[in-house]
Amino acid sequence: MAQIGMDVIASAGAALLRSGQWEAARDLLTAGTPADASERLALAMAEAEVAVDQDFAQGTDTAPAKLDVLAGLVETTEAQWDLEMLRLRYAYLSALFRPAQPETTRAAATAGADVPAGADLLAERAAGLRETAPDDRRAGSVAFYSGLIEDNLRSDSPKAFPFFSEALTLADKCGDGLLAALALRHLGDHAHTAGDLQLARAQWERSTELRQTAGHVLGVLAQQMLLAQLMRDEGDPGAARGLALEVRRWAGSLEIGWIAGEADSLLASVPPH
Repeated sequence: MAQIGMDVIASAGAALLRSGQWEAARDLLTAGTPADASERLALAMAEAEVAVDQDFAQGTDTAPAKLDVLAGLVETTEAQWDLEMLRLRYAYLSALFRPAQPETTRAAATAGADVPAGADLLAERAAGLRETAPDDRRAGSVAFYSGLIEDNLRSDSPKAFPFFSEALTLADKCGDGLLAALALRHLGDHAHTAGDLQLARAQWERSTELRQTAGHVLGVLAQQMLLAQLMRDEGDPGAARGLALEVRRWAGSLEIGWIAGEADSLLASVPPH
């Protein structure tokens, strides 16, 4: 039987992940036979990435076991950073979707909201990763997650904004289209909240385009939901409803419950004429 290089398998697994085929990605990666320690690490890293992404998309909880396996293989500083970044991403999604009892902190009181337990610790972990990021791509990634933590867990939008801006700057610097798309999504959200619908549309459309180019199906659907909401806000309920219906079909077929739920909410707010 012909042997396929681990780099080819990992690349194909990443493409399947972006297309929303997490089980197929996992099957492909576990079918690989690593020849040495570096290939074992590469496969374990790829499997952990798939698990974290699927847990975020579908509400599964497969990442802890994969992260434990990866931790046993890490030997270099760079690989340790990547492991800690994956752990941060998993901790963030857990706090966002499976929060423990909220704890009220000084920051929460100032913002008028409850901060999920551990949000302050996550912010500290992200700060440590920013200080030790090995390159611009990784620095941009953790800057983006720092923004998410501030925006979605600590309810501190003014503090989140510069992190998203930094992530976009670093994404453009290193040519990372997906990272740029993520940053633009959240910068557009800030513009939308501020009432600048024109800027929000420009940033959200660019984010959608970048995700389409990368074949990132979940990202495209998430962006299209924002555009549907924007159409409603701009006074075009028919277009909003049509786009939301299409997103609902796709999200349902891929079992991405949170996007399907957003579509259902919009459809309920824009009844058919």
